[in-house]
Amino acid sequence: MIGRLTHAPVFREPSKRRVLILVLVALCAVLTLFPERKRAAMSLTPEAPPSLSISSGMSQLGALNSVFGNQSTVEVALKIAASPSVRNAVAEKLKLNQRLDMDRIHVLRWLDRKVDVRSMRGGIIQFEIQYGDGKLGSEIVAAYGEAVSAKLATISRNQATFKRDILVNIVADASERLQKAQTDYDNFRLQTRYGQPLAAITAIGERIPVLEQMIKSKQVELAAQRQFATDDNMRVRQILAELEALQAQLDEAKSIAPDKVDSVGQVVKESTRGERLRRDLLFAQVLHETYRRFLQSTAAEDMTSNINVRVLEPAYVDPARQYNYAPLMMGVLLVLLGIAIEFYTLRPPLQDRKLT
Repeated sequence: MIGRLTHAPVFREPSKRRVLILVLVALCAVLTLFPERKRAAMSLTPEAPPSLSISSGMSQLGALNSVFGNQSTVEVALKIAASPSVRNAVAEKLKLNQRLDMDRIHVLRWLDRKVDVRSMRGGIIQFEIQYGDGKLGSEIVAAYGEAVSAKLATISRNQATFKRDILVNIVADASERLQKAQTDYDNFRLQTRYGQPLAAITAIGERIPVLEQMIKSKQVELAAQRQFATDDNMRVRQILAELEALQAQLDEAKSIAPDKVDSVGQVVKESTRGERLRRDLLFAQVLHETYRRFLQSTAAEDMTSNINVRVLEPAYVDPARQYNYAPLMMGVLLVLLGIAIEFYTLRPPLQDRKLT
């Protein structure tokens, strides 16, 4: 190929060949520098304020999964930035169809081709455009950042609304459950006539050792009275009657029949039922309070829905010189081609020497 170029009519004469290559290289150099393209860029990082959202709590309860995470937030932001809706919002805000003298479809294609949206390390997203008008370029990347932020805010508000609707239903169910548990517990207190069921049941259970102690006291007193009187004595008969009554109360208290009043059976029955009703009431209260707090936090999530990005670098025009790389590469290729032709003419192959 080099040999054919060397013997071509244009490159056959060394002076003409060198002048032509120098002119082409100079033209590529000029095109590399002019027309000057200015690089406009901005960088931001998407974030969702976890301290003001309920996504973590809902995910722990298994109700919902968080839409935004660390890596997923960046991917969602990249997807939104590349969507036609964002390009359409940028075009409408800057009126690009008038400023670029294009229709809407060509403007969207032009933005898709010119604006470079990329993800960098650390979850940073950068919007970049190289265009001759630096002011328009900076306006475009700034509009991209605002459009992405607005779209993320819309998604956050929709998510908060969806979670709020779910929580409203959950709180309503929890309120009904709490009301039912409270009613059942109050009915139990009315039926058993226990203002404080656990304290009353405990008091009933403690009657047995008290009765046993009273019986022992009466037995000692009876033994002392019999030392000085017979069983026909009025005081002895009174002690025997009291002892008999205490023994009847003790037998009744030790009874395991659940229908016996103030008996062990009744204590076991009522304590089991009362404990179950109290557990249901406490669980309903905790569940209702937890869901109520989640519902209250949705208000803060609505207020912070616009706090979804941190702008690291506002839109700016890079002061560094920007080069047109296509003519630069073409000039490098022409220089390499000229060098190859010169080496070929200085040391042509043996077959080429015989031909000349």
